[in-house]
Amino acid sequence: ETLSFDIPLVEVEKDIYSLELFHGPTCAFKDVGARFMAQCLGYFTKETKDKITILVATSGDTGSAVASGFYGIEGIDVVILYPAGKVSEIQEMQLTGMDKNITALKVDGTFDDCQNLVKSAFMDLELKEKINLSSANSINIARLIPQSFYYFHAISQLNGNNKPVVFSVPSGNYGNITAGLLGKSIGLNIDKFVASSNVNKIVPDYLETGNFFPKPSIETISNAMDVGDPSNFARILALYNHNHENIKKDIYGCHFTDDETRSTIKSISEKTGYILDPHGAVGYLGLKKYLQNNNALGIFLETAHPGKFAETVQNEIKSEVGIPVRLKEYLTKGKKYIEMNTDYETFKEYLLDK
Repeated sequence: ETLSFDIPLVEVEKDIYSLELFHGPTCAFKDVGARFMAQCLGYFTKETKDKITILVATSGDTGSAVASGFYGIEGIDVVILYPAGKVSEIQEMQLTGMDKNITALKVDGTFDDCQNLVKSAFMDLELKEKINLSSANSINIARLIPQSFYYFHAISQLNGNNKPVVFSVPSGNYGNITAGLLGKSIGLNIDKFVASSNVNKIVPDYLETGNFFPKPSIETISNAMDVGDPSNFARILALYNHNHENIKKDIYGCHFTDDETRSTIKSISEKTGYILDPHGAVGYLGLKKYLQNNNALGIFLETAHPGKFAETVQNEIKSEVGIPVRLKEYLTKGKKYIEMNTDYETFKEYLLDK
């Protein structure tokens, strides 16, 4: 059920490949982790009468992948929190277009606010006594582990390669790169990871200075990476026993502006005909920067179909972006959501009433 779609490695230019993670039902890499987790939880809840409530904060693609994965699974309710006005139109239609066991909360705040509400709920002992809570964000290891699968799958498609392999990962909450690091830690032959971020550059700054300072997130066109306090950074620290020098040996950090992202979407389309989404463009930029001084074969993760960001992409390539049928279906469903502020007590009351 999880890997029922293709994850191809596509050559964009010499020694640079795109790992296309958008061929699943919601056109984003989150489909792999969300579907794996949904099938596991669905299996384990078959024999119990206790309902589970999944809380998930999303900056764009997680929510729709989780909603799709858990849709209609008995015994599981899903509550998705997303920041108002900070996801693309198609992403919002995906988040809010489902019924049955899926509820969308439109939060008047940022992704970090949504994430803080979810974290607060998990820390609330009174709430947990009354409701069985679980998460479908990458803070849940059952969402994160299956994401390491496609790093192995990518390496397996490199027949006859003798060069060191580098993965460039568009990075926001750092779950995707953590999954790759897990793969490397159990023997997958990856020479280096590039943590390629937008202007929310908390981890690239850490790699440079050794100091980790969370900040309020800044809105960009690569919205799924607009995270000012990435949850999975704690996992990276744990993997390396908080050793800054060892982390730097495996991870190269860089960051790019919206203008650089836009110009890359345009130039790659003109030179190669390949269409990047804003997140893939950031991954490509990071890879190119690293390869300037290193001889390696590079793979960047193309994490979402460019059709999910049609307006941004079309403004640069000056032509239509084809939108897959499975995305178009959401455009006719209408939006169903509940408005929510960032006050935790209000959120807690909603969950208890629900």
